[in-house]
Amino acid sequence: MAQTEYITLRELQRMVRLTLDERFALPVWVSAEISELKVNYSGHCYLELVEKGGDNGVPTAQARAVIWRSHFARIAGYFEAQTGEPLAPGIRILAKVHVTYHELYGFSLQITDIDPAFTLGDMELQRQQTIARLQEEGVWEMNRETPLPQVVQRIAVVSSAHAAGYQDFCKELERSPYRFTVRLFDAFMQGEAAEASVVDALCRVAARPEQFDAVVLIRGGGSRSDLNCFNAYRLCAHVAQLPLPVITGIGHDKDTSVADLVAHTALKTPTAVAGWLVERMAQAEGWLDGAALGLHEAAAGMLRASEVRLERLSGEVGRLSADLLTRQRLRLEHLAERLPEAANRLLENHRKRLEHAAELVAGRAPESILRLGFAIVRTPDGTLATAAGVEAGQHIGIEVADGQIRATVNEKKIWQRKR
Repeated sequence: MAQTEYITLRELQRMVRLTLDERFALPVWVSAEISELKVNYSGHCYLELVEKGGDNGVPTAQARAVIWRSHFARIAGYFEAQTGEPLAPGIRILAKVHVTYHELYGFSLQITDIDPAFTLGDMELQRQQTIARLQEEGVWEMNRETPLPQVVQRIAVVSSAHAAGYQDFCKELERSPYRFTVRLFDAFMQGEAAEASVVDALCRVAARPEQFDAVVLIRGGGSRSDLNCFNAYRLCAHVAQLPLPVITGIGHDKDTSVADLVAHTALKTPTAVAGWLVERMAQAEGWLDGAALGLHEAAAGMLRASEVRLERLSGEVGRLSADLLTRQRLRLEHLAERLPEAANRLLENHRKRLEHAAELVAGRAPESILRLGFAIVRTPDGTLATAAGVEAGQHIGIEVADGQIRATVNEKKIWQRKR
């Protein structure tokens, strides 16, 4: 077997180092995200830089970097002064680097400068992209249009249980004279896990909207990078579409996050949120006091009006009653005056009717009729009315005006009357 030509590993790495030294003799500006950062006891700062691709955030490139102690204080101080935040994981930077390669330690970058304007621009770019996407999807105004109850007492709080901002919020509510029911949905409020943790808390609140009047999203102050998760699209989309009104108190004075912009109400600090809720309760109490006073005054006015009306009606009833009694008395007096005359007239009418009736009775009495020439024929069976009631040879009695006659029937004849 022929001997194969080869080189040693050290020679290969030396060739790589020489090639890189020749290709990158001068420093270059590189954009990347800090995934890890550690300052050791000697003052040197060691970093892991990554570049992420796609929506899943999986790194597509990674490299070690170092800022030597001689440069670190200057670079870190200037960056924090310009951006308002220290160098930290999760920040995208534009770094001026020397490309180095070591046979034992491999590929690395020596950072000699960082441009803070790039980091500020990257955060603002993310912020503007989030705003544009939410507006394009039509959810930008959704939470601001969600009705907020006049009285907000049942509050879902999304914050960290140990955060000073949450403690300040609770203390401010406890000092008020009003009763609030607060339920904490614990979440990380900074770091790489903050966005996912806050989104999970919001989802847990959204699963029981009937239990709360509003959602409070609060955290204390922090650097711009600490607060950059509140510009993330996923978090802001959940805030915008939450079925309950969201009140934010994200502790910053200079900038307004996208979460503030899509929330129903945005305030500067957790304490300001608590004060706003207390003030709203005070306004509701004042409205209720005013309504109660108005109701009392309206009732008193109605009572006074009713009293006046009752007095007027009472006077009217008294006057009408007096008029009625007067009319009835005059009528009775008039009737009393006419009563004797009417009674006499009635008696006279009855007397005349009796006299007429007496004349009729007297004119139809049997004696009167007998004096006219009529007679009454009687048989042993009673008064005879027809010829059929007597037989020939029968004894009868005949009563005339001045006496009685006894006779015997010799013959009877019954006349046939025409009908």
